[in-house]
Amino acid sequence: MNDIVTHLPRSATEQRLREELAACYRLIAHFRMTDLIFTHISVRLPGPEHHFLINPYGLMFDEITASNLVKIDLQGRAVEPSPYPVNPAGFVIHSAIHGAREDAQCVLHTHTKAGCAVAA
Repeated sequence: MNDIVTHLPRSATEQRLREELAACYRLIAHFRMTDLIFTHISVRLPGPEHHFLINPYGLMFDEITASNLVKIDLQGRAVEPSPYPVNPAGFVIHSAIHGAREDAQCVLHTHTKAGCAVAA
């Protein structure tokens, strides 16, 4: 498993959101709603900074853990050290929604085969 150890202090709320988001990624993988690494789920972190968590680029959803999620700002910049980049396509969609809708706590989009067939 690709888990990294961080020594950054986190609030209990951020840690809980990390764990819930990682669990959501695992559920999406379990129900086969992924298209490998190009689907994204993000969660807004509390606070005026407009930070949110998103998956690290290149990891399969069953490899996502609370500690390897990437914390970014609305411009797509990592706000904590991470060995992983963020997929620009995922960032663009999620930052636009998080920036426009403060009430959108979690944003999820998928590219399931059925969804792509309907969209086509």
